[in-house]
Amino acid sequence: MNTDDFIDEMTAGTPARPGTELARTMDDLANEAIELCMELNTRYTTPEERVEIMSRITGREVPDSFRVFPPFTTDCGKNLRVGERVFINSGCRFQDQGGITIGDDALIGHNAVIATLNHDLDPALRATTVPKPVVIGARAWVGANATILPGVTVGDGAVVAAGAVVTQDVPANTIVGGVPARVIREIENGANV
Repeated sequence: MNTDDFIDEMTAGTPARPGTELARTMDDLANEAIELCMELNTRYTTPEERVEIMSRITGREVPDSFRVFPPFTTDCGKNLRVGERVFINSGCRFQDQGGITIGDDALIGHNAVIATLNHDLDPALRATTVPKPVVIGARAWVGANATILPGVTVGDGAVVAAGAVVTQDVPANTIVGGVPARVIREIENGANV
């Protein structure tokens, strides 16, 4: 299965059952991502080199304004899209098989986890993974050690507090926090957080 067909299947929410072509492709892409992330994480790289490596990880051109502080890992890379001036701080772990889109000017804090796969709840099918995309809106800020779970959209301008576990969509221009995350308050234009 080629990468484009894999992305189409993941975007459609097709479960990846062990032994299928979809699962084999997922494994192949994971191994490629591991190799490229090791290149990113095991030596000093300039910001320009990081953009180039991330472009290889994602399989598409990453904006020159993109910044990442290693270490960074992703399980696939090919279903990750980043906008202009996105910043990903050190220690982040992405599971992008189901699709991660990060809007312009978004900030991702230290050690954030963005997951796009769940395992089937039926114990007999537990090894099957089910993809759901995650979208981080423009100018959103995901705090350190936050976890964003499959299928979540974080709205434009929203803030996810440090350590939050986000299980449902976050409205635009709100602050959420806690486990599970809940709305703490709305953000007014020009307001200090």
